[in-house]
Amino acid sequence: MNQYSNQEIICPLIGDKAPSFVAQTTQGEIHFPEDFKGKWTILFSHPTDFTPVCTTEFIYFSEMMQDFDSLNTKLIGLSVDSLASHLAWLHAIQKDVVFQGMKHVKIEFPLVADLTGQIARQYCMLHMSAHQTKTVRAVFFIDPQSIIRTILYYPSSLGRNFDELKRILIGLQLHDELGISTPANWQPGDEVIESNPECMADLEKRLSENTSDNGAWFLSLKELPIEEIETILQKQRKSTPKKGKRT
Repeated sequence: MNQYSNQEIICPLIGDKAPSFVAQTTQGEIHFPEDFKGKWTILFSHPTDFTPVCTTEFIYFSEMMQDFDSLNTKLIGLSVDSLASHLAWLHAIQKDVVFQGMKHVKIEFPLVADLTGQIARQYCMLHMSAHQTKTVRAVFFIDPQSIIRTILYYPSSLGRNFDELKRILIGLQLHDELGISTPANWQPGDEVIESNPECMADLEKRLSENTSDNGAWFLSLKELPIEEIETILQKQRKSTPKKGKRT
């Protein structure tokens, strides 16, 4: 069996507790999730250092750090490269790379050195059908209770959509605060879906109040303006989000 094989590993799923680990990173040693208590975390992997797609992604992650920080969210990168390789690559990005007008970009979030692949195996970031010794582009959204809330996988040739990453994060946080869901192609400021009735009294109330054009009690939409979203997320940043209704 290849040393990076994950054939006998049970992959973590949405709703599972995120596997814990201690790791050396470009920002020093981290203990996950203890060091990130009370925060959302985006844990993401990239195939390898000094590759073009990964370079563009790290520039975008760095440029959006303030956006993620405003959403009470920390970033952790990972690949099966050494710490020396990570440091040399991040230094080269800051010194030499220009992408879409962005230059001298300093990567300040931790990048895990997982040379043995131990953490990558824990999170099933190594796919036998893709490449046995390189992590795929995986993204794990982990909430302040260390629960995995969303998992994304991308092939090595496809760079991630950062507007989508931010959209997912906002949608998850709004769900926790309000118990709402988001419809197809939802963007912040669009209508959201109210949680379904939990008893006959709730259903009758919903039927009496339903004035939406869709005519279906089980698809009840309501306005959620950008200004209200910003107020909710500001409140969320000051305290650990509570769990919303599962829908």
